[in-house]
Amino acid sequence: MRITKHDKSYVVELEDGSSWRVWPGDIAATLQWLPTADIEVAASDDEFCSHVLIDRTTGSRVRVIEASKDWPVGKVRQSLREG
Repeated sequence: MRITKHDKSYVVELEDGSSWRVWPGDIAATLQWLPTADIEVAASDDEFCSHVLIDRTTGSRVRVIEASKDWPVGKVRQSLREG
């Protein structure tokens, strides 16, 4: 699947119409993605993230949730501090 919209650094919209909110610690990776990147969506068993987006061209992966959902702010801050 291709990226159709990525005007906000933390949201990626794919050509199937799905929109994904990128985990704050993974945003830098999505900024390297080109519009021609072939993106795969896969389920994840991560504590905070329901899915991962995988750039099949480079193999880079980012953790995501549906764009309509919000992160649990306190848990995100704690996780980012811990690395």
